[in-house]
Amino acid sequence: MQNDFPADSPTLGDNVRICAAPETEAKGLDGLAGQVYGQTTPSVTGVEVIGELTSDYAINVFFADRNESFWFAAKLIEFIDHGAGTEVTLKGVDKKWIRTATGEWLEESTATE
Repeated sequence: MQNDFPADSPTLGDNVRICAAPETEAKGLDGLAGQVYGQTTPSVTGVEVIGELTSDYAINVFFADRNESFWFAAKLIEFIDHGAGTEVTLKGVDKKWIRTATGEWLEESTATE
């Protein structure tokens, strides 16, 4: 397998839907919508991936209703939108990042004066 993160693949903050396939149906995940929380190279991280990998790349999807996430082969993920309005903060950092409808992240200061 080659190590490639596809440029057109969903990324952090994107909303996605899980495609119907025997492996997603078996876990009751087919058709569920969630948010991308990360991507990885499974050969390095050793994560358990749902679906057959065609490259050394997997996507983590978080399901708020279930309060859990799973790693998926990219072919089982369907893009919905960029999750506009999603905010990301880091503890100890006086900034936040807000996702736009086009998929960009806008940085804002959260420092109080």
